[in-house]
Amino acid sequence: MKNQEPERKVNSLTILGSALAGLLGVQKRKNLERDFQSGKFWHFFIAGAIVTLLFILVVWLAVQALLSSTG
Repeated sequence: MKNQEPERKVNSLTILGSALAGLLGVQKRKNLERDFQSGKFWHFFIAGAIVTLLFILVVWLAVQALLSSTG
């Protein structure tokens, strides 16, 4: 008989962590399985979209800051 782990639930923090891990391209296998078993697609989709938009905004702001500092 396998030693069963307690059911792992996803919450806002774990969804955000998974979205950030997806942005970086790294994710633990157990977290991936937890997300597919317990999570809802739209929660991860929305979190991924928000993280992506924030990343684009940060890059754009960094470019603007560099361009304004050069003259």
